[in-house]
Amino acid sequence: MKTLHVYVVMATAILSVRTQVTKGAEKTKECICELNNSGLTFPTRRLQNVMSGATDCTQKITTQQMSEVDILMDKLHHRLRQLEQDVVDLEQEDDGSSQQGDLYMAVSLRIIEIELAEILDLVSKLNTTTAGHQGLSKDISIKLKNMNTEMESLEKFDHTQIVQKQKQNQVLMKALTKCQADMLVTVAPPVIPVPGNCFRGNLLNVTGPSTYTVTEYGTSYAFGAWGRDPKPAKGKEDWYWLVALTSSNIYANYIRWYSSHSAIVVGVKAEDVLISSSNPTTNTVQGPNVAMYENALYYSCYNSPTLCRFNMTARTITTTALTDAGHNNKFPFCHLGACYAYTDVDVSTDESGLWVVYATPENFGNVVLSKVEVNGTASLGRTWRTSLHKRTVSNTFVACGVLYATRYLDKYNEEIFYSLDTVSGLERYDVGLRIKKMTDNIQSLNYSPCDQKLYAYSDSYVLTYQVVFG
Repeated sequence: MKTLHVYVVMATAILSVRTQVTKGAEKTKECICELNNSGLTFPTRRLQNVMSGATDCTQKITTQQMSEVDILMDKLHHRLRQLEQDVVDLEQEDDGSSQQGDLYMAVSLRIIEIELAEILDLVSKLNTTTAGHQGLSKDISIKLKNMNTEMESLEKFDHTQIVQKQKQNQVLMKALTKCQADMLVTVAPPVIPVPGNCFRGNLLNVTGPSTYTVTEYGTSYAFGAWGRDPKPAKGKEDWYWLVALTSSNIYANYIRWYSSHSAIVVGVKAEDVLISSSNPTTNTVQGPNVAMYENALYYSCYNSPTLCRFNMTARTITTTALTDAGHNNKFPFCHLGACYAYTDVDVSTDESGLWVVYATPENFGNVVLSKVEVNGTASLGRTWRTSLHKRTVSNTFVACGVLYATRYLDKYNEEIFYSLDTVSGLERYDVGLRIKKMTDNIQSLNYSPCDQKLYAYSDSYVLTYQVVFG
């Protein structure tokens, strides 16, 4: 028997090929391959265990499980909205003076009771589901960590370093992708300076409402205004003022004080301050856009292009002429559906003081903004003439030296779409911040630098919105 040996070394294994010749009655030849593995045997069972664990993780985390919380949250949100509407409906139902009214209220209360029970059930299910998902997440996290450790251990059997090369290729591909993306990036735009040099930063959002209640007048008077005095008289730092147009939704002759926010919510007034004995007359408030500053009410005077200042302590009135300003519905706030009557003049307060908004024929009916200088009496200071037509605006307010204008979008939303920076003179028509409405119209907006809130009077309801700077 003759044997021919050929040796091929493969990593840690030796492949031996030999030809064997057998003598006998008939000579035969055959090739025999012998593989002698001098390395470690690959642990196939450990790899199978990892693959089995990965399959188990995939089966435990399903799309349905991931969407359970979202479904419950949607149901809860729907129920809360329905409960809110039912409570509003209950408040507007019969006052209970009749048996029928008592029946309506009893039925409504029962409906609210059922909805509360459903909300509590949804909250319980949400808590249970969330707890289950947290436990599952913890269990899966441990299993993934163990599988990762096992796979790293199995890599030592990769004698040809294929896995290592693949990892290096992945790092290179990520670096290449990032390099290509960096080449496509355009130069960053210059940083926009804070408008009005406001120390609070830019106006980022308006959230809320956080207050939504009808006044003690009920729904009798749709037009009015309310807010806080940025520089109040001593002892009235936490007081709130309210002016409702109690005559034809056009005129008012007194201011109502409330000693706290809760007092105005429950309708407990502190005092009424009379401006004039009759309504309307020379010193009557005309239109809803009024403001309180340094213990004095500023408003559009009856039937004249004049700014009135009513001293709350001395009960005296001084006036400031708004030369050529439109009045008596010449340049009111409007939207496509209608105009807000007698809103030719709007008074606003901010961190720097008092402002007045109006329009003139000389400026083609566009908005004019004037700073009101207050030194015992009121006089007009610096004036800005804008390109914003006043009849395209539904409301204005000033915050941190910037004039903002809103417009009517629909019965659910108002939009802050315009701004004028009084420092740079820059006008923008792309502000694009929405205000969520609870009723169809907002008759007045007052910004308070005391708490950075907007005080809105909306179809007899008083609301507050939080202004977010940053």
